[in-house]
Amino acid sequence: MRPSILPCLALAAAVSAAFGHGHAAAADMKAQINEARAELAPTQGNRARGTVTVSPDNRGLRVSGTVANLRANGEHGFHIHAVGDCSAADASSAGDHFNPGNHNHGNPGTSAPHHAGDMPNLKADARGNASFAFRISGVTLGDGGEADVLGKAIVIHADADDYASQPAGNAGARIACGVIEAAPAPTLAPQPVQEPPTTEPAAG
Repeated sequence: MRPSILPCLALAAAVSAAFGHGHAAAADMKAQINEARAELAPTQGNRARGTVTVSPDNRGLRVSGTVANLRANGEHGFHIHAVGDCSAADASSAGDHFNPGNHNHGNPGTSAPHHAGDMPNLKADARGNASFAFRISGVTLGDGGEADVLGKAIVIHADADDYASQPAGNAGARIACGVIEAAPAPTLAPQPVQEPPTTEPAAG
């Protein structure tokens, strides 16, 4: 009896479909954008505000910026949240931590799995100001993939993240919030129009 070719045809069709799906998903991906920013505004009853800049490199995203009006010498939880909406008075509209991998909350400074939106705590000086620059991995900027943080929210919390309590590190109330948006392209100053030189007619 000759072996049936139907199983082989079914396997070939499945492989082709899987390849086609992967190819289509890859085609949907875009190049990352060069830079994005989040302007953090205080939630109701709070004063913290600042600017966060996000830019990609070959190891993830660099996050830098400054925040003012924090608690003097305080430490504050600092996360990317899943919803780019800071409209609620307490920033609850920003949703939970950004977590496309469905991991537990954890310390971004270790190799253990953690939320994609987990970031190091902010540490304020005696005047309540914080400056920071660090890198986060496993996330992208503006490519349309599931790890893309463009359009998500950045939130500062009232207390330090303990990196252990689930689901959010026991970091307390949300005291500032801002949406990650593409940085505007630089505008070039208009150049003066150069008039062609005029020549005087020769005397007759």
